[in-house]
Amino acid sequence: MNKVLEQIQEIGIVPVVVLDEVKDAEPLAQALCDGGLPCAEVTFRTAAAEESIRIMSEKFPQMLVGAGTVLTTEQVDRAVAAGAKFIVSPGLNPRIVKYCVDKGIPVTPGCSNASDIEQALEFGLDVVKFFPAEPAGGLNMIKALAAPYVGVKFMPTGGINAKNVKDYLAYNRILACGGSWMVKGDLVKAGDFEKIKELTKEAVEIVKESRGK
Repeated sequence: MNKVLEQIQEIGIVPVVVLDEVKDAEPLAQALCDGGLPCAEVTFRTAAAEESIRIMSEKFPQMLVGAGTVLTTEQVDRAVAAGAKFIVSPGLNPRIVKYCVDKGIPVTPGCSNASDIEQALEFGLDVVKFFPAEPAGGLNMIKALAAPYVGVKFMPTGGINAKNVKDYLAYNRILACGGSWMVKGDLVKAGDFEKIKELTKEAVEIVKESRGK
């Protein structure tokens, strides 16, 4: 496993961030760092994503900032140039995965079945995003898939929240969980970064409890 993924495993929860306004990038990053989660997957769903990654990476060098919802190789280039340390995609696009692997960029493609995982293994990956986690069968499905693929770890995202994340993290084949409950869009829009910090601290405590730290 590469160093970036080891860092993600140590952190335990990856906040999945959707930013509509570049101005929110810095205070949001500050809230996540102050709350104890120096990590963010900034989704490339908005025009503000690229500049937000740049701001977070430059102003908070201790942060592990990645790009999510990456659908093209051009987005990979833009994200990495802006400072993204890892790439996440909703599905497994062989072209994007090969592009990242060839360039040595950590990539976690979305997988929800055995065929997806086998494609990921072909590219030499040992960590996959399990997406959409809850609709695709949740922890039971991950356990079923983990049985034949003994060397694979999972990063479930989609439907993960403060109530169910502990169960996921308690399973030793879960690298980390992706979640947006601590960085909800309405909190960001309202500028309620204090609440985001509070929810982030709670998430950190859940990681400690579930992993017995």
